Amino acid sequence: MKYKIAATACAIVLPGFAMASDCGEVSITDMNWASSAIVTEISTFLLTHGYGCDVTRVPSDTVPAVTSLSENGEPDIVTEMWTNGGGEAYKKLVEQGRVKELTAVLEPGGVEGWWIPTYLADAHPELKTIEGVLANPELVGGRFNNCPEGWGCRILNDNLTRALGVEESGIEVFDHGSGETLAASIAAAYDAQEPWFGYYWAPTKVMGKYNMTKVELGPVDPEAHHRNQTKDRDAPEISDFPPSPVWTVVTNEFEAEHPELAALMSNVKFTADEMSTILAWQDENNASAEEAAVNFLINNKSVWADWLNDDAKSNLAQILN
Repeated sequence: MKYKIAATACAIVLPGFAMASDCGEVSITDMNWASSAIVTEISTFLLTHGYGCDVTRVPSDTVPAVTSLSENGEPDIVTEMWTNGGGEAYKKLVEQGRVKELTAVLEPGGVEGWWIPTYLADAHPELKTIEGVLANPELVGGRFNNCPEGWGCRILNDNLTRALGVEESGIEVFDHGSGETLAASIAAAYDAQEPWFGYYWAPTKVMGKYNMTKVELGPVDPEAHHRNQTKDRDAPEISDFPPSPVWTVVTNEFEAEHPELAALMSNVKFTADEMSTILAWQDENNASAEEAAVNFLINNKSVWADWLNDDAKSNLAQILN
């Protein structure tokens, strides 16, 4: 499979490949997490070979990207802005009209929650709610798999488990030492078809590989959720996890100067489940982000063709046909 992907990647960038008229220089973030890396690879290919852009990829993370936008008005495109991590500096950029949120690149956003394997939910539908879980601790193995120390979700989970009386119900709160052991616990449960109950998030390769069902904790209360991010709250509250907004962001100057490119980037988007599936394929094939992007381009032509304008479709006709 990797040889096929690599060969296809070479074929579609050979000299003589049809190119759009030169759109000039474009800078785009190369974030240091898996989903954003894939969005950047796909976007770079389409911008380069569909629209004829000279694309510069800027290694970045959320805070450095916000700082660079604030101080330098660059880069032109931020592929995955997790707005809950951008802080007041990011909010100020939006309020001042210096950046434009083009589209929710991940829909409904970053998804967090408490989960059980779907085979467990199918066997015991009552476990789909937290009330059912707390009433039947033995059915979930008597354990809640918690985040490692130092993660933001650890503070939220510690407050939620106290608010819900998880330990009082007879469920041990097990604090994992790393993200690797948390992921491994899901894999081990699935391999043995055993109970599992705990925290995880999407999009991730784990959620793409294993079919999980979200446990309903109750209504989302954004203010209570925010207050639960304070460590060791005296009176923690109950709220389910709201999705974390994830936007493709561009500078206002870029949108004004390149409306056709802004339109393209408005179309490049995935559901959290779709991105988890891509990440699972990448992991199972020991593939790079570039190889995962090429695999997506090969197998989803009808999807990304609709992202393009007519000129870009013409330039990419060799692949689309």
